[in-house]
Amino acid sequence: MNVRLVRSQSQIAYGEFSLASQHPYRRTPWTNAKAPDLATFEALASETFAQLPNEVLMQCGHVQISLAEYADDDVLNALGIEDPSELLGLFEGSGLAQDGGSNFTGKLPNRIWLFRRPILDYWASGEETLGDIVAHVLIHEIGHHFGLSDEDMERIEEAADVQML
Repeated sequence: MNVRLVRSQSQIAYGEFSLASQHPYRRTPWTNAKAPDLATFEALASETFAQLPNEVLMQCGHVQISLAEYADDDVLNALGIEDPSELLGLFEGSGLAQDGGSNFTGKLPNRIWLFRRPILDYWASGEETLGDIVAHVLIHEIGHHFGLSDEDMERIEEAADVQML
C-alpha cells in the first residue's frame, strides 16, 4: 500500500504532515467510532435482558441491573482480585436458593453489576461481538441469582441465542 503524505505551505513551515484526504481510511465509518459509554452500555444490557427467555425473565423479579466502569476496591478486595479488569460482572444479594426472591424491608435489592471497561477490554482481545459478551456476563450473573449450574446457564444462553435470531 502506498501512503502519500501531503504538505501544505503552512505545514512545511512548521514541519507538520497530514495524510491525503483521498485515502480510503478517511472515508470509513470506523475512523470516528468510539467505545460505547455507560448510557449506550445500559441500553445494550437492557435490550439483551429483554430478549432472554420468558421463563428466565419471570423468575428474575426485582433484580436490578447496574453498570459501573470497574468494581470498587471493597468488592475487589473481598473477592481477592488484584486486577480490576478481571471482573466483568457480579451478582450482589441473596440468590433465590437463599430466599432472594422475597422483597421485605431492610434488605438490599438483588443486583447484577456489569463493569464496562473490563467487558470492553475482553471484547477488544477476542472475536466475540460486544452483544454476545454482555449477554454471556448477564446470563452468568443471573445464573448466580438462581443458583444454577454452568450447564443450566449454557442452556439459557443457547435459548437466548435462538430468540435473538
